[in-house]
Amino acid sequence: MTSQRPFPADDFSIYYVLAECKDHCEAFAANEAEENQPHLQGVTGLRNLGNTCYMNAILQCLCSVAPLMEYFLSGKYITALQKDYSEIATTFAYVMTDMWLGDSDCVSPEIFRSALGKLYPAFMKKTQQDAQEFLIYVLNELHESLKKDCLQCFFQQDTLSWNNQIHCSFCETKQETAVRASISKAPKIIIFHFKRFDILGSMKRKLRTDIHYPLTNLDLSPYICPIFRKHPKYNLCAVVNHFGDLDGGHYTAFCKNSVTQAWFSFDDTRVSEIPDTSVHTATAYLLFYSCQPFSIPIQKCKS
Repeated sequence: MTSQRPFPADDFSIYYVLAECKDHCEAFAANEAEENQPHLQGVTGLRNLGNTCYMNAILQCLCSVAPLMEYFLSGKYITALQKDYSEIATTFAYVMTDMWLGDSDCVSPEIFRSALGKLYPAFMKKTQQDAQEFLIYVLNELHESLKKDCLQCFFQQDTLSWNNQIHCSFCETKQETAVRASISKAPKIIIFHFKRFDILGSMKRKLRTDIHYPLTNLDLSPYICPIFRKHPKYNLCAVVNHFGDLDGGHYTAFCKNSVTQAWFSFDDTRVSEIPDTSVHTATAYLLFYSCQPFSIPIQKCKS
């Protein structure tokens, strides 16, 4: 989407100024270094197919989720495929395999986008989409393809007021009620979605609150039912970043490589290693945490 208003000076425009300067200053050195270094597993850029940065950022993050990658790279997903819903899961596996086991520094996710676009034509248009909404569609379709449950957790206490008040059978009137969700069993993967966009009537704004989130040892035990509590600790494995505002912007991803344990920045075809200290930013939109270690995938020999 094209914004009719200028992007905030402290966000989107600065991102592109820095990106262009970095490309100009480091292009020659980077190309020379790449020629002398072997391709690293799981560190593969994705081509932008026309405002598809939202898709590329999500695919990079899913590529860094250990249990998900093991399931697809090992081929275990094949036995669970539903006959009428197999195309999306199969093309997803093809792209993930290219990203982890291929020899290219950059691949095209066109095959996956085409499969998903048959069900959701909006993703075939060259317009910006919301990364979090795209993630929900992908997870829902993988769920339908494989009949695997996907979990989103919301722990904060909320108050049901105004039109949402609950009728109290004791006092026979509507009362404000406090509600809070908890996890009955700790998942292997958990995704947090930050509310970055606020719409009130005709007013729209981007929320740029700097939220602290740990890179390691996220403790969810206070939010899990005591019966199933096993003191799970989660480590951050991927982040989706959003630059811009509600009318337009750009998505990138930070992903932790399971082989080297190093963090990388993925901006479509641009891939660069970053220090741990750079992972925490005010542009974070989605966080991916995992409590399961990752075994390095191995290319199967072709008969």
